[in-house]
Amino acid sequence: MLTVHHLNNSRSQRVLWLLEEIGVPYQIERYERNPETMLAPASLIKVHPLGKSPVVTDGKATLAESGAILEYLVETYGEGKFAPEHGTPSFLRYRYWMHYAEGSLATPLLLQLVFDQIERKSPLIVRPVAKGISAKIKSLLVTPNLKRHFDYLEAELTEHGPWFAGRSFSAADVQMSFGIEAADARGLLKNRPKLADWLRRIHERPAYQRALAQGGPFDLSTF
Repeated sequence: MLTVHHLNNSRSQRVLWLLEEIGVPYQIERYERNPETMLAPASLIKVHPLGKSPVVTDGKATLAESGAILEYLVETYGEGKFAPEHGTPSFLRYRYWMHYAEGSLATPLLLQLVFDQIERKSPLIVRPVAKGISAKIKSLLVTPNLKRHFDYLEAELTEHGPWFAGRSFSAADVQMSFGIEAADARGLLKNRPKLADWLRRIHERPAYQRALAQGGPFDLSTF
């Protein structure tokens, strides 16, 4: 049976969601983050050398990377659903968003997280200096970049929505969810009604809610 190696509060939640949308049977192997470091346990290395999640095993195949896993699930079990028809403008958009989510959007979100952690967790003796350096880098690089990305996403949904690949829900919406949910937890969706509405609609999907029940608590406010 297909197995999802699921790390709490991680990108593997997207895999559970798509599996619930498709309706394919699966089982979950659960892993918990270290509460101090928030890192994945070393036991994940036994599944994949990088020790990251998500990882899916299906028969003799072991797959990592969210986009690759979601594309595999759509192509193997989707029965023609969850991706637009090849050769259409919608499919080009679908493919773009499947790569954009981790190739472009994840980087500035990660940088914001890193510098926020520097400000909060630096040793007290150097914290004022660390906070000053962090604030300067964020103001010059991170914050303007995030604004550019989320203004862009808002404009794309306004022009081409209501879903990221166009008129129909697809795996691209699943792939985009982690970054946008993390952004919402950080207050980055204020005054962006199209993104807020998109987030509301994915949260209302029964498969999304079933995946939450399967995956456990999902809180990105510290990510």
